[in-house]
Amino acid sequence: MSAEAANPGAHSRRRGRPRIDLRRLGRAALLGPTTRDRLPDAIGHVAEAHRAHHPEADLAILHRAYVLAESSHRGQFRKSGEAYITHPLAVTLILAELGAETTTLTASLLHDTVEDTEVTLDQVRTEFGAEVCYLVDGVTKLEKVDYGAAAEPETFRKMLVATGNDVRVMSIKLADRLHNMRTLGVMRPEKQVRIANVTRDVLIPLAERLGVQALKTELEDLVFAILHPEEYERTRALIADNASAWDALDAIAEKFRAVLRDARIAAEVHIRPRHFVSVHRSRLKRGELRGTDFGRLLVLVGEDADCYGVLGELHTCFTPVISEFKDFIAAPKFNLYQSLHTAVAGPDGAVAEVLIRTHQMHKVAEAGVIALGNPYVPPEGAAGPEPADGERADPTRPGWLSRLLDWQQSTPDPDTFWTSLRAELAQDREITVFRADGGALGLPAGASCVDAAYAQYGEEAHACIGARVNGRLATLSTVLSDGDTVHLLLAQDVQDTASGPSPDWLDHARTPAARIAITTWLTAHPEGTNVAAAAPRRPAPLTADRRAAANAVVDLPDATVRLAGCCTPVPPDSVTGFAVRGGTVTVHREECPAVARMKSLDREPIPVRWGDAAECRVTLIAESFGRPRLLADLTEAIAVEGAAIVSATVEPPSQQRVRHTYTLQLPDAAGLPALMRAMRDVPGVYDVSRAQHPAATA
Repeated sequence: MSAEAANPGAHSRRRGRPRIDLRRLGRAALLGPTTRDRLPDAIGHVAEAHRAHHPEADLAILHRAYVLAESSHRGQFRKSGEAYITHPLAVTLILAELGAETTTLTASLLHDTVEDTEVTLDQVRTEFGAEVCYLVDGVTKLEKVDYGAAAEPETFRKMLVATGNDVRVMSIKLADRLHNMRTLGVMRPEKQVRIANVTRDVLIPLAERLGVQALKTELEDLVFAILHPEEYERTRALIADNASAWDALDAIAEKFRAVLRDARIAAEVHIRPRHFVSVHRSRLKRGELRGTDFGRLLVLVGEDADCYGVLGELHTCFTPVISEFKDFIAAPKFNLYQSLHTAVAGPDGAVAEVLIRTHQMHKVAEAGVIALGNPYVPPEGAAGPEPADGERADPTRPGWLSRLLDWQQSTPDPDTFWTSLRAELAQDREITVFRADGGALGLPAGASCVDAAYAQYGEEAHACIGARVNGRLATLSTVLSDGDTVHLLLAQDVQDTASGPSPDWLDHARTPAARIAITTWLTAHPEGTNVAAAAPRRPAPLTADRRAAANAVVDLPDATVRLAGCCTPVPPDSVTGFAVRGGTVTVHREECPAVARMKSLDREPIPVRWGDAAECRVTLIAESFGRPRLLADLTEAIAVEGAAIVSATVEPPSQQRVRHTYTLQLPDAAGLPALMRAMRDVPGVYDVSRAQHPAATA
């Protein structure tokens, strides 16, 4: 196997920093410093990379951390035969090249000492401070659980919690996994496959979500080589056979430089080789690849405004492929990524993809959260608060991570947690929707109103009965788009067993938070499950208020009385009641099928009677032929009769017939017959009747 075949990341680093030879690094680590005031050669590589990003960094703490790590790991060797100290050194070098701050690098050098040597956390805290101790402890907790199949869910639960408390813990873990993947060849094939699968399913998506593209792309290539060796070899050969591809890209890059020079825009133009997996995906998508398909052109500028200036010049002087344009500066990705994407076509029809970003955007695009530094140091540089032993809020924590932390606490079952974690991480992008109160919700692409309800209200969303999306009535199954405004409507009679979620909500739930909450409720309320399954909810009510609007008097002290939504009794209907949870009595019409069902279950009826108040609430169904302005005319007829619309739904037309369902508030029950006549008089309406659901809806 060629050197490049054994090292999938070599292609993507062809024009970048060469990889440090680990055997030479190991020898340097063992030899140590030659003089007291000179850094050891081994840590010198880390110091050089660190100073490139942080010129004023104090290297003394790194020197001390290296000395402790080297002395404590002395005599330990990796399976490859190298001195063990080469591993923490390599992990730290990866992070240093990405621009990690000094505290992260210090913890990275020490990340295996507490687990594998005599060094204690107290010693780390005493010598390096509470912040370094906190990070080392976080990584150590992840290492204490084996990566066996049965242990994986719990391993990643701990990883998730540790990440949520400080994203730098995950940064160290990702670099640790990258170095282990680089040296995975010494493992048995079956172990290589198992580790590669876990890396693919969890760590690569986490790297993507934390924005650490440099780690993510190399991990993808390493996994690709292990899990799909034949496809990998075919891709490697394809790249090797198209070495001349750089000529086409170089020619276009030079034209770009000339155009931007003439426009007096200070810019750098670079060629970014596609990594192996990217080339493989392009081949599957496009078939035969042309020279320009093996890389992208990267334009780096100083200011945000310059990005749009570059875009204008390129679109003016070259033929743009408009369908390829994306503005991730105005609308950044959920993982902090910002850039302009476009593509231009050359005279021969070859298309070159172009990325336009500032230098700072490029730094964040490559390193993600690692580029943000220490989130606990205020901007003015004052020392941040000492970390507590418990959880703490990370100001860099993105919304998706907060959601994961929320639902993992309510998922004690490891298998459920594992399945939910993988489903969440499989989402490749995030959308933002706005709440009616002005707040915002971050949701995965493809999320529905059901997901928005549980994201906003938690378990209170069990009582959701509809939504408005951008001001229009919408079903709970409606898939939301980025920028939508969602007004979620909740029922008040949540103590009724029929007020829980329907099983069909699971068909529309994309987030683990929603799926877990719905499943938990359905499991705890099997009777409610049957109710919901038998009578799916109707879509899009206008308001959420379903409290009892008429006095039904019951001879029970402290009892709350509610009118059943299935039959909406009004005076002078004959009624009976049944006790439900929380001391509430639900009142049904005597002829309601739910009454017979309750009695068949040996539920004891409770005598109820109408009180003096005549105000009532009723649900009416209007059957009509479809025509323009029908909804407006029905609404006007209802208003003229003095009734208030509590909720309304309109089902999709079927054979030119439309069914409208209204829940109405009447000031006097005696006005119900006149109201129903007025609705029947609306042109196109051929019947108006009281709602009467099947028995299962009680």
